[in-house]
Amino acid sequence: MPKITRRNFVNGSLLALGGTLLPSMGQRAMASLDTTYYPPSATGLRGSHPGSNDAAHSRAWGQRTDWGPVQNHNEVFDLVIVGAGLSGLAAARFYQQQHGSDKKILILDNHDDFGGHAKRNEHDIDGHSLIGYGGSQTLVEPLHASPVIKALFEDIGVDLARFDTAFDQGFYKRHNLGAVTYFNAETYGQDTLVKHPFCNYYNYIEGLPGAQVSDATAVAQTPLSAAGKQQLLRVLKGGMHKLPVPEAERETYSQTHKYFDYLKNTLEIDDPAVLHMARNSGLDWSNSGTELLTIAEAKECGALGFAPVPVFDENNPYIYHYPDGNAGVARALVKKLIPQVAAGDTAEALVTARFDYSQLDRASNSVRIRLNSTAVNVQHVGDPSSSDAVTIQYVQNAQAHRVSAKNVIMACYNMMIPHIVSDLPRHQAEALGQQLKSPLIYTTVGLRHWRAFKDRGIGMAMCPGNLHQAVLMDFPVSLGDYQYTQSPDNPCVIQMISCPYGETLGESQAEQYKQARYTMLGRDFSDYEADIRIHLSGLLGAKQFDFDRDVASITVNRWAHGYAVAGPGDSAAIGRQPFGRITIANSDSAPAADAIAAMMMGHRAVGELT
Repeated sequence: MPKITRRNFVNGSLLALGGTLLPSMGQRAMASLDTTYYPPSATGLRGSHPGSNDAAHSRAWGQRTDWGPVQNHNEVFDLVIVGAGLSGLAAARFYQQQHGSDKKILILDNHDDFGGHAKRNEHDIDGHSLIGYGGSQTLVEPLHASPVIKALFEDIGVDLARFDTAFDQGFYKRHNLGAVTYFNAETYGQDTLVKHPFCNYYNYIEGLPGAQVSDATAVAQTPLSAAGKQQLLRVLKGGMHKLPVPEAERETYSQTHKYFDYLKNTLEIDDPAVLHMARNSGLDWSNSGTELLTIAEAKECGALGFAPVPVFDENNPYIYHYPDGNAGVARALVKKLIPQVAAGDTAEALVTARFDYSQLDRASNSVRIRLNSTAVNVQHVGDPSSSDAVTIQYVQNAQAHRVSAKNVIMACYNMMIPHIVSDLPRHQAEALGQQLKSPLIYTTVGLRHWRAFKDRGIGMAMCPGNLHQAVLMDFPVSLGDYQYTQSPDNPCVIQMISCPYGETLGESQAEQYKQARYTMLGRDFSDYEADIRIHLSGLLGAKQFDFDRDVASITVNRWAHGYAVAGPGDSAAIGRQPFGRITIANSDSAPAADAIAAMMMGHRAVGELT
């Protein structure tokens, strides 16, 4: 493995930034950041990178309260925001708009980069700088967004009309790339590629053709047993008309009965391989194994056996995607808050800009972003009902620090808030504790060429037997000075998506997320790399692909707490209530796994400040 094993990893992360191997970014104090500090170019284990959650886990799991002597910097801010994701960054801009750009704002984040799940991945492939996304992917139906969001986009230079031409919707057809399913040898007995997605997921990719062969032909080509093939075809011929109730009752029945009960009892499916395909056919649309879905939910997400459905409004195609995903929006927000951080006045101009992270936390800034800083205690000074100040204790480089503010917005993972806001009312703390987030893995791989994808006709592959259930060519977007790969002989970035579920079929969402989260975080980078090696080698074949020769870089973005999932009842509405001078944002408080919703929660939280 000449191109992989020679890379230098620090605790699982490659940190060769600006050509210099630096200490772990999770261990660097903000005061020491200089122009060589550039997290987007780091590969290896990213997302919630090693060390980013250590202090939070010590606080939540170990009930730790003492991090030694606290450094009190005597810094007083008009507003402190905990969380530098899209919700927190948008909240800072909304606060400026409502209260003036001279107000002093501090944004704290436990990660080594801003943006939260809107993560930018850069890959240097033999001198070619390519960009990918490591989390929050695309703006969903932005043309239907509220005037608040549309005004924010105009304010920060996000021009939605540009995507009409920036997103090359003819790319896949021009290169004869389609949606396929890959059956791996470990799970299904032999490596087999079938030009049929057996699900609806390809509809996320505008212009990507779906099944290229009929259901019957596709089923015949699968490596399933004879009985499995018969059952798979039975599922594909199923649908709402197979439900054992009169047509007038089907909708109600579908909303109250489980998808897997429909498969097992109505269609009499018992083949483990077919049920495994079904369980993995919803991917991140379902936020869990499909055995937990109702029939109606399975139909909505296009799970195995249900015809593809339109993913989004026809007037809002799924094209509003920067080359770095919604990190493009996060960077535009940061540029607006801290103008000297980069050159360029629009989100498009910032696509290829290198941000100067040494500018983020300067005392001369009205807005400061302090990375590698985990809030561990947020508390009113005196009675919350009459307090005029809040103290914020955070941990950076294993050292406790304290600042104070007139107001605080908690734009972080909402389930952590009861562990941080020490005097929160019990009923609110309990509601926040019921929030859920599904784990996700977004892996980006830098390839020296994509001849194997061209040769095998793969635009996107569903991979029900693999850790990463989907592999796809990155979205074909050329914007500003950035040009998407045009020839299969040129380098490119591919995306590998994993929505890990618990191993025990039928367990609750919470239990499955917990099991998957522990497994995810227990893997070293070498474990992921070995899995990716086997996966891509089997998918792409030896004719055009050699892992050691063709793979230039790998970034594994692990999100232990990924998509926001609605908790029971009114738990989100109860949990997000203002508490004295503290308000609550983040997509969790919507709850919705959506960038626009996250920013709207920031707007709401600003409006609720006293």
